[in-house]
Amino acid sequence: MRVTAIQRWIRDPLVRSFLGAMLIGSTLLGCASAPPGGVQVFDRNNRDRVTSGHYIVRRGDTLWSIAFRFGWDWRELARVNGIRPPHVIYPGQRISFDGRAAPSVATAPRPAAPASAAPKPAPSTPVVVATPVPRQPSISIAPSQPATTPVTPVSRSASGWAWPANGTIIGRFSSNGSLNKGIDIAGELGQPVLAASDGTVVYAGSGLRGYGELVIIKHSDTYVSAYGHNRRLLVREGQQVKAGQGIAEMGSTGTDRVKLHFEIRRQGKPVDPLQYLP
Repeated sequence: MRVTAIQRWIRDPLVRSFLGAMLIGSTLLGCASAPPGGVQVFDRNNRDRVTSGHYIVRRGDTLWSIAFRFGWDWRELARVNGIRPPHVIYPGQRISFDGRAAPSVATAPRPAAPASAAPKPAPSTPVVVATPVPRQPSISIAPSQPATTPVTPVSRSASGWAWPANGTIIGRFSSNGSLNKGIDIAGELGQPVLAASDGTVVYAGSGLRGYGELVIIKHSDTYVSAYGHNRRLLVREGQQVKAGQGIAEMGSTGTDRVKLHFEIRRQGKPVDPLQYLP
């Protein structure tokens, strides 16, 4: 799903509004407020589903992030545009929102074939065989792994959710139009932000307007959760996390005060986190 060789995740029927937005892979760069393709970027306070126009993929975009941004379920967006597993997209690819455009399957750019070299004339001088040099033993270097942050014992609700941070609730969920799609928890700068349930990080970055430094975790084919306005992110995309594991430090990126914006999405639709938390 990523625009590079690694894939990334965003919005499932669980992330329908989420990255529109994050799943299998690496880095997402923010899009300009008026990206090419005739569709404007919507921030998190105005993310009704876009059903007309199209979007031109830019470097760093993922299918998850595009789906989240424009209010789609990433799998439905893939189906409408004929994007098949492993759901890789490429810069310059056109993503349609009206469902009428003929689906096109993007193909990775192929490197130009090197020009065939002219045949070299046979050497006219005797071939000199060099004395072989003993081979040095090769050194195998293991690939670096993302650092694992400590897991804090947490109390879970009957449905398996835990509080993502300590603090005072200063913003509550509202399902009306462009109002709050989650809850806001006030806290101290740098305090731990914890995964609310076990899952896989499908997005970690600042490419979505209105969320600042954001982490999105996919918990199942039904649920994802989002953690916005962080000061620093402690996890990478594709990393497995446990409930209570530190994933970020609370901050004020993309907003006017230190707080955590927390969302839970069920099959892509925002739900009230207070109905799930202990």
